[in-house]
Amino acid sequence: MFAALADPSRRAVIRRLGSGPASVGELAKSAPITLPSFMKHLRVLEDNGLIRTVKTGRVRHCELDRERFDLVDDWLAEQRLIWEARTDRLELFLTTEEESTDES
Repeated sequence: MFAALADPSRRAVIRRLGSGPASVGELAKSAPITLPSFMKHLRVLEDNGLIRTVKTGRVRHCELDRERFDLVDDWLAEQRLIWEARTDRLELFLTTEEESTDES
């Protein structure tokens, strides 16, 4: 999933879909690449479960799969807690070392 989000074109699509569903044509207008290349980006996002597409007549509409982003958000929150605890321990270690050096 993170590999899918690594590309700036795909992140732009995700950012745009954050404000609501859009057709492929609407999304492709702002992309500085050809439509076939753009469709490959959409396929990567869809294959990774980040967006869903639905074809209505001749128009394909895209929307975010918010449940998938909730999974990422949960994982990131867990990682954030782990790293905050580590940096808190490092800060405590460094301030304790400074205090013991100052007392010497």
